[in-house]
Amino acid sequence: MGADVHEDGNGERHTAERDTNSAAAPTGVDHEFLALERELTVFLRRARASSGEMAREVHPDLEPAAYGLLVRLEECGAQRATELAAYIGVGKATMSRQLRALEDLGFVARAPDPADGRAWLVSLTERGRADFSQVRDARRAQYVRQLAGWERTEVAELARLLHQLNAGAE
Repeated sequence: MGADVHEDGNGERHTAERDTNSAAAPTGVDHEFLALERELTVFLRRARASSGEMAREVHPDLEPAAYGLLVRLEECGAQRATELAAYIGVGKATMSRQLRALEDLGFVARAPDPADGRAWLVSLTERGRADFSQVRDARRAQYVRQLAGWERTEVAELARLLHQLNAGAE
């Protein structure tokens, strides 16, 4: 017998007994991958909620998914909408809608691509960069507080592994 300890969305810790030899896992399924699935599910649920909070801090009308676009534009500079859609993993229509909303809020601007006059490059405006940077700084401070008990090498390893996971999904 073992115990799984997890924290729910309200910060409360729960312990569930499990029998490591039981039929709880289908035959042939690695327990490591079941644990990964469980932890990623919780992580992604919390990440969606966190992105929603961060997006609302940038602007009350900003969609949570648009926060990731601001991150990418801030880190990589001007990009085509098709590049952004491929990176985020959404279709052209979804990307167009999200970029239109960001443009209406004054956070991004479009300009002709000098390499291809038929295409447009999307970039952060000064307002978009300033508002985003303020929220991003607050988010980083939150990470520092949450991971205060971790060694820097552990934080670096987590970042490396998440990058590896994300790169495999591209």
